[in-house]
Amino acid sequence: MGEVRIIGGRWKRSRLPVPDAPGLRPTSDRIRETLFNWLGQTLDGWRVLDAFAGSGALGFEAASRGAAEAVLVERDAKLAAGLRASAQRLQAATITVHAADALAWMRAAPRGAFDLILLDPPFADDLFDRALAAAAPLLAGGGLLYVESPREVAPPAGFTRWREGRAGAVYYQLLRREDNPAP
Repeated sequence: MGEVRIIGGRWKRSRLPVPDAPGLRPTSDRIRETLFNWLGQTLDGWRVLDAFAGSGALGFEAASRGAAEAVLVERDAKLAAGLRASAQRLQAATITVHAADALAWMRAAPRGAFDLILLDPPFADDLFDRALAAAAPLLAGGGLLYVESPREVAPPAGFTRWREGRAGAVYYQLLRREDNPAP
């Protein structure tokens, strides 16, 4: 079992366990640091969805930086239980964990419920286009979509790439609605 460290905010330097699980690939410190530099160091009041949560590194990082609500969705029941244990250990009252299939969960979630959606689906499953399509309606006005993938992914209709980068074999991009001003 490995671990990742929260890099900023209230729980800076806190460690999250990363079990050995097929396809589990936590977002690297370097990419998380870049993402949260793009977003700003505080996310006070934001509502965040970390679909395909895995290690929870992205969702916990958002909550650590002041998100009012961080919803983590993970289909693997053991990983979801580990996320709940980490939330309890950190006394993270703003984190909610759902053991569910992220695509199905997003299809049933209320429209406009989130300010930021973090998408890092298992690379081998090639869920990127379906995940983006399911996530887009869940964003509130001015909302942002983050996606991590092994290849460049086209933004869904109505979105443009606001920021993008590459670290090794990982592409990451932050998308925004074309009709909304940059945050």
